[in-house]
Amino acid sequence: MTDTPLLTIGEFSSQCRISVRMLRHYDERGLLTPAIVDPVTGYRRYRLAQLDLAQRIRRLRDVGFTVSGIAAVLSARDRDAYRQALELQRDILTQQAVEAQGRVYLIEQLITTEGTLMDAITVSRVAQPARTLVALRGTVARYEDEGELWARFMPELQRQGVIPIGPGGVIEHDGEFREADVDESVFVPVAPGAGVAAPLEIVEIAAHEAVVARLVGPYSLISEAHARIAEFAREHGLALAPGGRSGPVSERNRNIYLTAPDQPGDPITEVIMPLASAANEDLTVPGAV
Repeated sequence: MTDTPLLTIGEFSSQCRISVRMLRHYDERGLLTPAIVDPVTGYRRYRLAQLDLAQRIRRLRDVGFTVSGIAAVLSARDRDAYRQALELQRDILTQQAVEAQGRVYLIEQLITTEGTLMDAITVSRVAQPARTLVALRGTVARYEDEGELWARFMPELQRQGVIPIGPGGVIEHDGEFREADVDESVFVPVAPGAGVAAPLEIVEIAAHEAVVARLVGPYSLISEAHARIAEFAREHGLALAPGGRSGPVSERNRNIYLTAPDQPGDPITEVIMPLASAANEDLTVPGAV
């Protein structure tokens, strides 16, 4: 038995808050098919019972799912995959919100300082002491996805009983800025002589000279910190190390996070670009015990 009366596409659109254009598109994609299509006029008619499906589609659309994504989520409506898809979309939107806030911060800096950003970033030449690090190396899609390595790293540190003696950070192993497939190691400093098992590794970094940018503000300004370091090096006639996998680890760019992400206030980060020097020697011992 059918619901009566049937709704015109305009009436249905008004009640479900989906435009007529999109209702036609959903029909073409087989996502929301009218109850009846007049063979002569082509007019679409919908049942009242279809409003429930239309509302579910609208909600998924409103949280950013594409048409194909909506179809996939709806097909998993009563499964764990449905919740997992929503949780993944939540995480994506959360990351996008963080990145958008970083762009807003950058815009404010550009407006208030006419592009200099010197109130957020200070640069100096700093002697870096020798350090023993425990690290986890991996490849992530983008620099912003570094958190994936930390999510694997921190439980492993705890499992192996590793005790950091200072703030951690990340080493960039690529000798270039990459748009995808970034090779990085997240690390924490430890006392000399520490031992770990795979997948962790011990990284010994020799004392060396570097240009360091101290950044007080969102991580979205790290690229600007690199630019300020390059500018500082040019002004002072300094040669920055080329970095890259073929050179010593002590000549690769790295960041140290002086404050935890959940700490109140603006995060404080040291962006370190080593100076070129044949004396910068290091030793990497994978899975050392």
